[in-house]
Amino acid sequence: MTIPLCALLAAAAALLPSSALAQERGPAPGQAAPPMPDDPRVPRFREVERGGFVGFETGWLTLMKTPTADRTKFVSAGGGGGRADLLLVGVEAGYDVTDRLALALFALDANGSSNPSYGTFNVFVTGADLRVALFGARDGQGVERLYGYVHARGGWLLTRPAGLFGTTDLLVSGGPGIEYFTRLRHFSVGAAFDVAYVSKAGTLGFAVFPTVRYTF
Repeated sequence: MTIPLCALLAAAAALLPSSALAQERGPAPGQAAPPMPDDPRVPRFREVERGGFVGFETGWLTLMKTPTADRTKFVSAGGGGGRADLLLVGVEAGYDVTDRLALALFALDANGSSNPSYGTFNVFVTGADLRVALFGARDGQGVERLYGYVHARGGWLLTRPAGLFGTTDLLVSGGPGIEYFTRLRHFSVGAAFDVAYVSKAGTLGFAVFPTVRYTF
């Protein structure tokens, strides 16, 4: 039996409105909606930026003793002072080699005093810093934002007035720290605790300093 062409066209025309209505109403109960296609024009951003960075740090440096380098020039200082507390500020510029390894150059300036007879002195240090993150903690979205690290740094030290605490020296320091990458994406904040040693002066010290970093 042959169905006339006009009958087929009439049946198709009757089915079209119901098909369109079903599409407007969405999927039937129990069926998941099809995923929305990704728009290639929407920009993609990393939750945590990595690469070149600049940082700022400020805190306190405590030197357990302050020997007098030139006792002839600084007679009133005697054999040296006791503990000295110095306010420090520093800057650094570096690069994240990986999510766990960073290299940087730094410069810091510290100023403080020991006992009244010893007086006030200034310390300037410039050198290199190596940082290794030991672990990372994820937030509720599964993004690693909080890191625990250890770092080591060493640099050339210059003191003023020359001859009091010293003239030039070598400083090495290092210790643990934490860093949190904020949701501002480029910014991270943290804090570090260092053990320091000044070579010629034979002085042990400790430093505590908060940090702020911007990654490009």
